[in-house]
Amino acid sequence: MPLYPLFADLVDRPVLVVGGGVVAERKAEALLAAGARVRVGAPALTATLHEWVSQQRITYLPGRYRKEWQNGAWLVIAATGDPWLNARIAAEGTARRRLVNVVDDPALSSFQVPAVINRAPLQVAISTNGTAPVLARRLRERIESLLDPALGPLLQLAQRYRPHIRQRHPDMAHRRRFYDWLHDGPVRNLLRAAQPALAEHALQVALDAASTPAAVGSVVLVGAGPGDPGLLTLRALRALNEADVILHDALVSPAVLELARRDAARIAVGKRGGGTHTAQDAIHALLLEHARAGRRVVRLKGGDPFVFGRGGEELEFLQHHGIAFEVVPGITAAVACAAFAGVPLTHREHAQSVRLVTAHCRDSLDTLDWAALARERQTLAFYMGVAQLDTVSRKLITHGRAASTSFALVENGSLPQQRTLTGALDELPALARQHAIAAPALLIIGEVAALAHRLHWHGELLESCRRPARSSHQPSAALADAA
Repeated sequence: MPLYPLFADLVDRPVLVVGGGVVAERKAEALLAAGARVRVGAPALTATLHEWVSQQRITYLPGRYRKEWQNGAWLVIAATGDPWLNARIAAEGTARRRLVNVVDDPALSSFQVPAVINRAPLQVAISTNGTAPVLARRLRERIESLLDPALGPLLQLAQRYRPHIRQRHPDMAHRRRFYDWLHDGPVRNLLRAAQPALAEHALQVALDAASTPAAVGSVVLVGAGPGDPGLLTLRALRALNEADVILHDALVSPAVLELARRDAARIAVGKRGGGTHTAQDAIHALLLEHARAGRRVVRLKGGDPFVFGRGGEELEFLQHHGIAFEVVPGITAAVACAAFAGVPLTHREHAQSVRLVTAHCRDSLDTLDWAALARERQTLAFYMGVAQLDTVSRKLITHGRAASTSFALVENGSLPQQRTLTGALDELPALARQHAIAAPALLIIGEVAALAHRLHWHGELLESCRRPARSSHQPSAALADAA
Protein backbone atom coordinates (compact mmCIF):
# COMPACT_ATOMS: atom_id res chain seq x y z
CA MET A 1 0.00 0.00 0.00
CA PRO A 2 1.27 3.55 -0.65
CA LEU A 3 2.21 5.74 2.27
CA TYR A 4 -0.11 8.57 3.26
CA PRO A 5 1.85 11.79 2.61
CA LEU A 6 2.11 14.01 5.65
CA PHE A 7 3.98 17.20 6.57
CA ALA A 8 4.21 17.35 10.37
CA ASP A 9 4.35 20.61 12.34
CA LEU A 10 6.85 19.78 15.09
CA VAL A 11 7.55 23.28 16.35
CA ASP A 12 8.05 23.12 20.14
CA ARG A 13 6.85 19.51 20.23
CA PRO A 14 8.92 16.79 21.93
CA VAL A 15 10.55 14.16 19.73
CA LEU A 16 12.68 11.22 20.90
CA VAL A 17 15.80 9.98 19.12
CA VAL A 18 17.28 6.77 20.54
CA GLY A 19 20.94 6.39 19.65
CA GLY A 20 24.04 8.53 20.02
CA GLY A 21 25.97 7.91 16.80
CA VAL A 22 26.36 9.79 13.55
CA VAL A 23 23.00 8.56 12.20
CA ALA A 24 21.21 9.78 15.32
CA GLU A 25 23.11 13.06 14.99
CA ARG A 26 21.86 13.50 11.42
CA LYS A 27 18.27 12.75 12.45
CA ALA A 28 18.47 15.17 15.39
CA GLU A 29 19.83 17.91 13.14
CA ALA A 30 16.86 17.65 10.77
CA LEU A 31 14.41 17.67 13.69
CA LEU A 32 16.06 20.75 15.18
CA ALA A 33 15.70 22.50 11.83
CA ALA A 34 11.96 21.77 12.02
CA GLY A 35 11.76 23.43 15.45
CA ALA A 36 11.20 20.24 17.49
CA ARG A 37 12.24 19.82 21.14
CA VAL A 38 14.67 16.95 20.65
CA ARG A 39 15.51 14.41 23.32
CA VAL A 40 18.41 12.05 22.58
CA GLY A 41 18.83 8.89 24.62
CA ALA A 42 21.99 6.74 24.51
CA PRO A 43 24.87 5.51 26.67
CA ALA A 44 27.27 7.79 24.76
CA LEU A 45 27.05 10.66 22.27
CA THR A 46 29.10 11.97 19.37
CA ALA A 47 31.12 15.12 19.94
CA THR A 48 28.57 17.17 18.02
CA LEU A 49 25.65 15.85 20.08
CA HIS A 50 27.63 16.62 23.25
CA GLU A 51 28.10 20.17 22.00
CA TRP A 52 24.37 20.53 21.33
CA VAL A 53 23.68 19.32 24.88
CA SER A 54 26.05 21.96 26.28
CA GLN A 55 24.31 24.58 24.13
CA GLN A 56 20.94 23.36 25.46
CA ARG A 57 19.74 22.68 21.93
CA ILE A 58 18.85 19.07 22.83
CA THR A 59 18.03 17.18 26.03
CA TYR A 60 20.24 14.22 26.89
CA LEU A 61 18.83 11.00 28.36
CA PRO A 62 21.92 9.04 29.46
CA GLY A 63 22.13 5.28 29.81
CA ARG A 64 20.37 2.33 28.23
CA TYR A 65 16.97 2.76 26.62
CA ARG A 66 13.89 2.74 28.86
CA LYS A 67 10.34 2.81 27.59
CA GLU A 68 9.59 5.81 29.83
CA TRP A 69 11.72 7.88 27.41
CA GLN A 70 8.78 7.78 25.01
CA ASN A 71 6.44 9.58 27.42
CA GLY A 72 5.03 12.69 25.77
CA ALA A 73 6.91 12.20 22.49
CA TRP A 74 5.05 12.93 19.26
CA LEU A 75 7.54 11.00 17.16
CA VAL A 76 10.16 8.38 17.96
CA ILE A 77 13.22 7.58 15.88
CA ALA A 78 15.22 4.42 16.58
CA ALA A 79 18.81 4.78 15.38
CA THR A 80 20.74 2.46 17.67
CA GLY A 81 22.28 0.03 15.18
CA ASP A 82 20.97 -2.85 17.34
CA PRO A 83 18.14 -4.67 15.44
CA TRP A 84 16.72 -6.28 18.58
CA LEU A 85 16.61 -2.96 20.47
CA ASN A 86 15.16 -1.14 17.48
CA ALA A 87 12.38 -3.74 17.25
CA ARG A 88 11.63 -3.29 20.97
CA ILE A 89 11.48 0.52 20.57
CA ALA A 90 9.10 0.12 17.62
CA ALA A 91 6.84 -2.31 19.47
CA GLU A 92 6.62 -0.14 22.59
CA GLY A 93 6.04 2.97 20.47
CA THR A 94 3.22 1.28 18.57
CA ALA A 95 1.62 0.18 21.85
CA ARG A 96 1.70 3.83 22.98
CA ARG A 97 0.30 5.04 19.61
CA ARG A 98 3.49 6.82 18.69
CA LEU A 99 4.69 7.28 15.14
CA VAL A 100 8.01 5.41 15.00
CA ASN A 101 10.75 5.40 12.40
CA VAL A 102 13.39 2.68 12.56
CA VAL A 103 16.36 3.71 10.46
CA ASP A 104 16.82 1.43 7.43
CA ASP A 105 13.99 -0.89 8.48
CA PRO A 106 10.70 0.09 6.77
CA ALA A 107 8.91 -3.05 8.00
CA LEU A 108 9.22 -1.86 11.62
CA SER A 109 8.44 1.79 10.85
CA SER A 110 5.06 3.49 11.00
CA PHE A 111 6.42 6.52 9.11
CA GLN A 112 9.26 7.14 6.69
CA VAL A 113 11.52 10.17 6.51
CA PRO A 114 11.50 11.30 2.86
CA ALA A 115 14.26 12.91 0.84
CA VAL A 116 13.42 16.61 1.05
CA ILE A 117 14.07 19.56 -1.25
CA ASN A 118 13.79 22.77 0.73
CA ARG A 119 12.87 26.08 -0.87
CA ALA A 120 11.04 27.31 2.22
CA PRO A 121 8.14 27.72 2.39
CA LEU A 122 8.13 25.30 -0.56
CA GLN A 123 9.09 21.73 0.31
CA VAL A 124 9.22 18.74 -2.03
CA ALA A 125 9.36 15.30 -0.42
CA ILE A 126 10.30 12.09 -2.25
CA SER A 127 9.51 8.65 -0.88
CA THR A 128 10.08 5.12 -2.16
CA ASN A 129 8.19 3.55 0.80
CA GLY A 130 11.58 2.91 2.35
CA THR A 131 12.60 0.44 -0.35
CA ALA A 132 15.18 2.50 -2.24
CA PRO A 133 16.60 5.44 -0.25
CA VAL A 134 19.56 5.80 -2.64
CA LEU A 135 17.16 6.30 -5.56
CA ALA A 136 15.18 8.84 -3.53
CA ARG A 137 18.39 10.75 -2.87
CA ARG A 138 19.31 10.73 -6.55
CA LEU A 139 15.86 11.93 -7.57
CA ARG A 140 16.10 14.69 -4.98
CA GLU A 141 19.42 15.84 -6.46
CA ARG A 142 17.95 15.79 -9.98
CA ILE A 143 14.81 17.75 -9.05
CA GLU A 144 16.71 20.15 -6.80
CA SER A 145 18.91 21.17 -9.72
CA LEU A 146 15.78 22.33 -11.57
CA LEU A 147 14.27 24.39 -8.75
CA ASP A 148 15.37 28.01 -8.67
CA PRO A 149 16.69 29.16 -5.26
CA ALA A 150 14.66 32.35 -5.84
CA LEU A 151 11.46 30.29 -5.38
CA GLY A 152 11.73 30.52 -1.59
CA PRO A 153 11.96 34.35 -1.40
CA LEU A 154 9.31 34.62 -4.13
CA LEU A 155 6.84 32.48 -2.20
CA GLN A 156 7.55 34.38 1.01
CA LEU A 157 6.81 37.64 -0.80
CA ALA A 158 3.63 36.22 -2.33
CA GLN A 159 2.55 34.98 1.09
CA ARG A 160 2.96 38.44 2.64
CA TYR A 161 1.00 40.08 -0.17
CA ARG A 162 -1.65 37.41 -0.52
CA PRO A 163 -4.45 39.46 1.15
CA HIS A 164 -3.62 42.44 -1.10
CA ILE A 165 -3.60 40.24 -4.21
CA ARG A 166 -6.97 38.68 -3.30
CA GLN A 167 -8.46 42.10 -2.64
CA ARG A 168 -7.07 43.60 -5.85
CA HIS A 169 -8.08 40.59 -7.99
CA PRO A 170 -11.24 39.02 -6.52
CA ASP A 171 -11.98 37.23 -9.81
CA MET A 172 -10.21 33.86 -9.80
CA ALA A 173 -9.22 34.00 -13.48
CA HIS A 174 -7.67 37.48 -13.09
CA ARG A 175 -5.91 36.39 -9.94
CA ARG A 176 -4.45 33.35 -11.68
CA ARG A 177 -3.07 35.56 -14.47
CA PHE A 178 -1.53 37.86 -11.88
CA TYR A 179 0.18 34.95 -10.16
CA ASP A 180 1.50 33.75 -13.53
CA TRP A 181 3.01 37.19 -14.05
CA LEU A 182 4.42 37.17 -10.51
CA HIS A 183 6.10 33.77 -10.92
CA ASP A 184 7.47 34.35 -14.42
CA GLY A 185 8.13 38.07 -14.61
CA PRO A 186 10.44 40.77 -13.31
CA VAL A 187 9.79 40.12 -9.60
CA ARG A 188 11.45 36.71 -9.75
CA ASN A 189 14.26 38.05 -11.93
CA LEU A 190 15.01 40.76 -9.36
CA LEU A 191 15.03 38.20 -6.55
CA ARG A 192 17.46 36.09 -8.57
CA ALA A 193 19.66 39.16 -8.88
CA ALA A 194 19.65 39.59 -5.06
CA GLN A 195 17.56 42.79 -5.23
CA PRO A 196 14.62 42.08 -2.88
CA ALA A 197 13.69 45.73 -2.32
CA LEU A 198 13.32 46.34 -6.06
CA ALA A 199 11.38 43.09 -6.40
CA GLU A 200 8.88 44.16 -3.73
CA HIS A 201 8.56 47.60 -5.34
CA ALA A 202 7.78 45.95 -8.70
CA LEU A 203 5.05 43.90 -7.03
CA GLN A 204 3.56 46.98 -5.40
CA VAL A 205 3.53 48.86 -8.70
CA ALA A 206 1.77 45.93 -10.37
CA LEU A 207 -0.89 45.83 -7.63
CA ASP A 208 -1.55 49.55 -8.09
CA ALA A 209 -1.88 49.22 -11.87
CA ALA A 210 -5.26 49.24 -13.53
CA SER A 211 -4.79 45.75 -14.93
CA THR A 212 -2.45 42.79 -14.71
CA PRO A 213 0.83 43.67 -16.41
CA ALA A 214 1.42 42.03 -19.76
CA ALA A 215 3.97 39.26 -19.95
CA VAL A 216 7.43 40.77 -20.03
CA GLY A 217 10.20 39.05 -21.91
CA SER A 218 13.77 38.73 -20.73
CA VAL A 219 17.11 37.42 -21.90
CA VAL A 220 19.58 35.18 -20.10
CA LEU A 221 23.13 34.97 -21.46
CA VAL A 222 24.20 31.43 -20.63
CA GLY A 223 27.68 29.99 -20.89
CA ALA A 224 27.41 26.46 -22.27
CA GLY A 225 31.00 25.56 -21.40
CA PRO A 226 33.31 23.62 -23.73
CA GLY A 227 30.81 20.93 -24.77
CA ASP A 228 30.57 18.33 -22.00
CA PRO A 229 27.01 18.76 -20.59
CA GLY A 230 28.27 17.71 -17.16
CA LEU A 231 30.14 21.02 -16.95
CA LEU A 232 26.97 23.13 -17.10
CA THR A 233 26.14 25.00 -13.91
CA LEU A 234 22.85 24.29 -12.14
CA ARG A 235 21.73 27.81 -12.93
CA ALA A 236 22.42 27.24 -16.63
CA LEU A 237 20.36 24.05 -16.53
CA ARG A 238 17.45 25.88 -14.91
CA ALA A 239 17.60 28.61 -17.55
CA LEU A 240 17.51 26.00 -20.34
CA ASN A 241 14.48 24.35 -18.76
CA GLU A 242 12.60 27.67 -18.49
CA ALA A 243 13.41 28.98 -21.97
CA ASP A 244 10.80 29.70 -24.61
CA VAL A 245 13.46 30.47 -27.23
CA ILE A 246 17.13 29.43 -27.38
CA LEU A 247 19.55 31.28 -29.66
CA HIS A 248 22.63 29.06 -29.75
CA ASP A 249 26.09 29.26 -31.25
CA ALA A 250 27.57 26.64 -33.54
CA LEU A 251 30.01 25.45 -30.86
CA VAL A 252 27.22 24.50 -28.43
CA SER A 253 27.20 20.71 -28.38
CA PRO A 254 24.05 18.67 -29.20
CA ALA A 255 24.37 17.03 -25.77
CA VAL A 256 23.92 20.44 -24.09
CA LEU A 257 20.91 21.30 -26.27
CA GLU A 258 19.35 17.96 -25.33
CA LEU A 259 19.02 19.21 -21.75
CA ALA A 260 16.84 22.15 -22.77
CA ARG A 261 13.07 22.36 -22.47
CA ARG A 262 11.60 20.11 -25.17
CA ASP A 263 9.18 22.63 -26.65
CA ALA A 264 11.59 25.57 -26.65
CA ALA A 265 12.27 27.04 -30.09
CA ARG A 266 15.91 26.51 -31.09
CA ILE A 267 17.50 29.03 -33.43
CA ALA A 268 21.05 28.45 -34.66
CA VAL A 269 23.06 31.65 -34.89
CA GLY A 270 26.43 30.05 -35.59
CA LYS A 271 29.58 31.95 -36.46
CA ARG A 272 32.04 29.25 -37.49
CA GLY A 273 34.70 30.45 -39.86
CA GLY A 274 34.10 29.38 -43.43
CA GLY A 275 30.55 28.22 -42.70
CA THR A 276 27.15 29.71 -41.90
CA HIS A 277 27.56 33.15 -40.42
CA THR A 278 24.90 35.13 -38.58
CA ALA A 279 25.72 38.82 -38.33
CA GLN A 280 25.78 40.28 -34.84
CA ASP A 281 23.11 42.83 -35.79
CA ALA A 282 20.83 39.98 -36.83
CA ILE A 283 21.35 38.29 -33.46
CA HIS A 284 20.50 41.56 -31.71
CA ALA A 285 17.32 41.83 -33.76
CA LEU A 286 16.25 38.28 -32.81
CA LEU A 287 16.88 38.94 -29.12
CA LEU A 288 14.77 42.08 -29.26
CA GLU A 289 11.96 40.49 -31.28
CA HIS A 290 11.44 37.55 -28.94
CA ALA A 291 11.92 39.47 -25.69
CA ARG A 292 9.41 42.11 -26.76
CA ALA A 293 6.95 39.32 -27.54
CA GLY A 294 7.08 38.37 -23.84
CA ARG A 295 9.24 35.28 -24.27
CA ARG A 296 12.01 34.00 -22.03
CA VAL A 297 15.06 33.96 -24.25
CA VAL A 298 18.29 32.09 -23.60
CA ARG A 299 21.32 33.28 -25.54
CA LEU A 300 23.42 30.14 -25.34
CA LYS A 301 27.13 30.61 -26.01
CA GLY A 302 30.01 28.17 -26.05
CA GLY A 303 32.40 28.64 -23.16
CA ASP A 304 31.71 31.83 -21.21
CA PRO A 305 29.67 34.75 -22.62
CA PHE A 306 32.23 37.31 -21.46
CA VAL A 307 35.38 35.63 -22.79
CA PHE A 308 35.58 36.37 -26.54
CA GLY A 309 31.83 35.75 -26.72
CA ARG A 310 30.56 39.27 -27.45
CA GLY A 311 28.43 39.04 -24.32
CA GLY A 312 29.22 42.64 -23.42
CA GLU A 313 27.97 43.90 -26.79
CA GLU A 314 24.70 42.02 -26.41
CA LEU A 315 24.12 43.31 -22.89
CA GLU A 316 24.73 46.88 -24.02
CA PHE A 317 22.15 46.38 -26.78
CA LEU A 318 19.59 44.90 -24.37
CA GLN A 319 20.15 47.63 -21.82
CA HIS A 320 19.72 50.31 -24.49
CA HIS A 321 16.33 48.84 -25.45
CA GLY A 322 15.13 48.32 -21.86
CA ILE A 323 15.15 44.51 -21.95
CA ALA A 324 15.72 42.73 -18.62
CA PHE A 325 18.73 40.42 -18.63
CA GLU A 326 20.96 38.27 -16.48
CA VAL A 327 24.18 36.38 -17.07
CA VAL A 328 25.01 32.79 -16.19
CA PRO A 329 28.78 32.24 -16.46
CA GLY A 330 30.18 29.18 -18.16
CA ILE A 331 33.50 27.35 -18.00
CA THR A 332 35.66 29.04 -20.59
CA ALA A 333 37.71 26.98 -23.07
CA ALA A 334 41.09 27.85 -21.55
CA VAL A 335 40.08 26.49 -18.15
CA ALA A 336 38.25 23.44 -19.49
CA CYS A 337 40.73 22.37 -22.18
CA ALA A 338 43.68 22.80 -19.84
CA ALA A 339 41.98 20.74 -17.13
CA PHE A 340 41.00 17.92 -19.50
CA ALA A 341 44.51 17.87 -20.96
CA GLY A 342 46.17 17.78 -17.52
CA VAL A 343 47.80 21.21 -17.93
CA PRO A 344 47.65 23.55 -14.91
CA LEU A 345 47.37 27.08 -16.24
CA THR A 346 49.39 28.35 -13.31
CA HIS A 347 52.09 26.70 -11.25
CA ARG A 348 53.98 28.40 -8.45
CA GLU A 349 57.33 27.24 -9.83
CA HIS A 350 56.73 27.92 -13.51
CA ALA A 351 53.87 30.32 -14.33
CA GLN A 352 52.48 33.09 -12.19
CA SER A 353 50.11 34.58 -14.77
CA VAL A 354 47.78 33.56 -17.58
CA ARG A 355 46.95 35.52 -20.73
CA LEU A 356 43.80 34.78 -22.73
CA VAL A 357 44.40 35.80 -26.34
CA THR A 358 42.21 35.67 -29.44
CA ALA A 359 43.92 34.65 -32.66
CA HIS A 360 40.77 34.82 -34.77
CA CYS A 361 42.35 36.54 -37.77
CA ARG A 362 45.57 38.15 -38.98
CA ASP A 363 44.27 41.64 -38.19
CA SER A 364 43.75 40.73 -34.52
CA LEU A 365 47.26 39.25 -34.33
CA ASP A 366 48.81 42.45 -35.66
CA THR A 367 47.46 44.40 -32.67
CA LEU A 368 49.07 42.17 -30.01
CA ASP A 369 52.07 43.09 -27.87
CA TRP A 370 54.26 40.17 -28.95
CA ALA A 371 57.23 41.26 -26.85
CA ALA A 372 55.11 40.99 -23.71
CA LEU A 373 53.60 37.68 -24.83
CA ALA A 374 57.07 36.23 -25.43
CA ARG A 375 58.17 36.61 -21.81
CA GLU A 376 58.79 33.46 -19.78
CA ARG A 377 57.00 32.28 -16.63
CA GLN A 378 53.54 32.93 -18.02
CA THR A 379 50.95 30.78 -19.75
CA LEU A 380 49.36 31.84 -23.04
CA ALA A 381 45.95 30.49 -24.07
CA PHE A 382 45.09 31.26 -27.70
CA TYR A 383 41.44 31.02 -28.74
CA MET A 384 40.34 30.42 -32.33
CA GLY A 385 43.92 30.12 -33.48
CA VAL A 386 44.13 26.94 -35.59
CA ALA A 387 44.40 28.89 -38.84
CA GLN A 388 47.12 31.14 -37.41
CA LEU A 389 49.55 28.63 -35.90
CA ASP A 390 52.39 29.57 -38.26
CA THR A 391 52.08 33.24 -37.37
CA VAL A 392 51.77 32.64 -33.63
CA SER A 393 54.82 30.37 -33.52
CA ARG A 394 56.95 32.67 -35.67
CA LYS A 395 56.00 35.87 -33.83
CA LEU A 396 56.72 34.44 -30.38
CA ILE A 397 60.11 33.02 -31.39
CA THR A 398 61.04 36.25 -33.19
CA HIS A 399 60.28 38.26 -30.06
CA GLY A 400 62.41 36.09 -27.78
CA ARG A 401 60.36 33.08 -26.72
CA ALA A 402 62.53 29.94 -26.76
CA ALA A 403 61.88 27.65 -29.73
CA SER A 404 61.89 24.73 -27.28
CA THR A 405 59.00 26.16 -25.23
CA SER A 406 56.29 23.55 -24.69
CA PHE A 407 52.84 23.77 -26.22
CA ALA A 408 49.60 21.79 -25.88
CA LEU A 409 47.02 22.05 -28.63
CA VAL A 410 43.66 20.69 -27.44
CA GLU A 411 41.09 19.77 -30.09
CA ASN A 412 37.43 19.24 -29.07
CA GLY A 413 38.28 19.81 -25.44
CA SER A 414 36.16 17.88 -22.88
CA LEU A 415 34.37 15.87 -25.59
CA PRO A 416 34.84 12.12 -26.19
CA GLN A 417 36.77 12.87 -29.40
CA GLN A 418 39.29 15.14 -27.66
CA ARG A 419 42.87 15.01 -28.96
CA THR A 420 45.80 16.74 -27.28
CA LEU A 421 48.91 17.45 -29.34
CA THR A 422 52.12 18.35 -27.50
CA GLY A 423 55.60 19.35 -28.59
CA ALA A 424 57.99 22.29 -28.94
CA LEU A 425 56.93 25.71 -30.18
CA ASP A 426 59.08 25.65 -33.34
CA GLU A 427 57.43 22.43 -34.57
CA LEU A 428 53.87 23.48 -33.73
CA PRO A 429 52.62 24.28 -37.27
CA ALA A 430 54.10 21.15 -38.85
CA LEU A 431 52.77 18.84 -36.14
CA ALA A 432 49.29 20.37 -36.35
CA ARG A 433 49.23 19.77 -40.10
CA GLN A 434 50.61 16.26 -39.70
CA HIS A 435 47.77 15.30 -37.32
CA ALA A 436 45.11 17.35 -39.18
CA ILE A 437 44.14 19.32 -36.07
CA ALA A 438 40.95 21.28 -36.79
CA ALA A 439 38.78 23.82 -35.01
CA PRO A 440 37.58 24.02 -32.34
CA ALA A 441 40.96 23.81 -30.67
CA LEU A 442 42.69 25.79 -27.94
CA LEU A 443 46.43 26.43 -27.95
CA ILE A 444 48.34 26.54 -24.64
CA ILE A 445 51.94 27.77 -24.71
CA GLY A 446 54.28 27.89 -21.74
CA GLU A 447 56.40 25.87 -19.39
CA VAL A 448 53.36 24.23 -17.78
CA ALA A 449 52.31 22.66 -21.12
CA ALA A 450 55.06 20.08 -20.62
CA LEU A 451 53.04 18.62 -17.76
CA ALA A 452 50.54 17.20 -20.26
CA HIS A 453 52.99 14.34 -20.85
CA ARG A 454 52.50 13.15 -17.26
CA LEU A 455 49.08 14.50 -16.27
CA HIS A 456 47.04 13.96 -19.42
CA TRP A 457 43.93 11.90 -18.57
CA HIS A 458 41.16 12.47 -21.14
CA GLY A 459 41.03 11.58 -24.83
CA GLU A 460 43.99 10.83 -27.09
CA LEU A 461 47.49 12.20 -26.47
CA LEU A 462 49.58 12.96 -29.57
CA GLU A 463 53.23 13.65 -28.81
CA SER A 464 56.14 14.87 -30.85
CA CYS A 465 58.98 12.41 -31.39
CA ARG A 466 61.25 15.22 -30.21
CA ARG A 467 60.14 16.39 -26.82
CA PRO A 468 60.94 20.02 -26.09
CA ALA A 469 64.24 20.63 -24.35
CA ARG A 470 63.73 21.77 -20.77
CA SER A 471 64.58 25.41 -20.13
CA SER A 472 65.55 26.70 -16.71
CA HIS A 473 61.89 27.51 -16.05
CA GLN A 474 60.23 24.38 -17.40
CA PRO A 475 58.95 21.62 -15.08
CA SER A 476 61.67 19.36 -13.77
CA ALA A 477 61.93 15.73 -14.77
CA ALA A 478 60.59 14.74 -11.37
CA LEU A 479 57.45 16.79 -11.97
CA ALA A 480 56.83 16.34 -15.65
CA ASP A 481 59.33 13.90 -17.12
CA ALA A 482 59.61 16.47 -19.89
CA ALA A 483 63.37 16.58 -20.28
